[in-house]
Amino acid sequence: MKKLVQFTVAVVLASAVLWYAITELNSAQGYSGGNTLTIYNWGDYINMDVVEQFEEETGVKVIYETFDSNEAMKTKIEQGGTTYDIAIPSEYMIDKMIQEDLLIPLDHAKLPNLGNIDERFMDLPFDPKNKYSVPYFWGTVGIVYNPSMLDGKEITSWNDLWDEDLKNEILLIDGAREVMGMALNSLGYSLNDTDKAHLLEAKRKLDTLTPNIKAIVGDENRMLIENEEAAIGLVWSGVAAELMWENEDLEYVVPVEGSNLWFDNMVIPKTAKNVEAAHQFINFMLEAEVAAENTDYVSYSTPNKAAMPLLDEELTGDERFYPPPELTEKLEVYENLGKRNLAYYNELFLEFKMHGK
Repeated sequence: MKKLVQFTVAVVLASAVLWYAITELNSAQGYSGGNTLTIYNWGDYINMDVVEQFEEETGVKVIYETFDSNEAMKTKIEQGGTTYDIAIPSEYMIDKMIQEDLLIPLDHAKLPNLGNIDERFMDLPFDPKNKYSVPYFWGTVGIVYNPSMLDGKEITSWNDLWDEDLKNEILLIDGAREVMGMALNSLGYSLNDTDKAHLLEAKRKLDTLTPNIKAIVGDENRMLIENEEAAIGLVWSGVAAELMWENEDLEYVVPVEGSNLWFDNMVIPKTAKNVEAAHQFINFMLEAEVAAENTDYVSYSTPNKAAMPLLDEELTGDERFYPPPELTEKLEVYENLGKRNLAYYNELFLEFKMHGK
């Protein structure tokens, strides 16, 4: 009997140790709950001083992880290996995640600072009435270039990139929607076009751009342009703003044919374990002072109208980064194209990347 009691005690102790180890491992891997909040965001897309401020004010510990594409983010959330409390996807992916029931509806009563957001960025087609998402940053896709490396040449059009004088001078984003969208716009088509004939035409046109392409890269484009290893880059507006802050010789343009107007919003995935803290964090990020501090660091355009007076007027008055409504109305938001069409975009983009090898 004594041995049985000893064995039972040993089993209980072992189970307790195992439970504790699993709990610690889950916490380390991002399994949220209790006093922990796990955030999934784009790389270098938040001021970590702001995150620390949130931790100090609330006592909630933040675990922060990054992704490099909307598709990678969605896949990891679907797999459920790590439980994220907040993610920051783009508009077309938010639409897709809503359709696939991957998001939790927000409790607006817990977001009193939502009133700080400019009405222009609320109630957009990808999330009517902002039932599932709150604006974080917005911007455009365009061309950053260094006129001093191009003998003063001015770039105003996507088609300017096909100039034979630009051999080995262009950096492209490693993204199917951005690059295929650029080619479609250069042909006068919508960047949401799903006509296969138009997409093939865009891909063939991209193939002819190959001699001018130095590289197709991710975040490395900042360093390459900053070091003047390339004169031109297809970039998001915030990257351009950051580069231009460091080098006043650079210019940024949204091409005359049109381009992408994008929105990144904060959402709560359905698998979240700390929904209460998620709402706390979203509301915290909407505070005017916090939004301004975050915007100063990230360099993208803020949708927070209460933060605007706290920002440098040189930036907020620059129509290249805060374009007026008459310009933004001419731009296109990426639409959710569906799995089949998106797969075809990715297939053509991969073929294009292999073309120059």
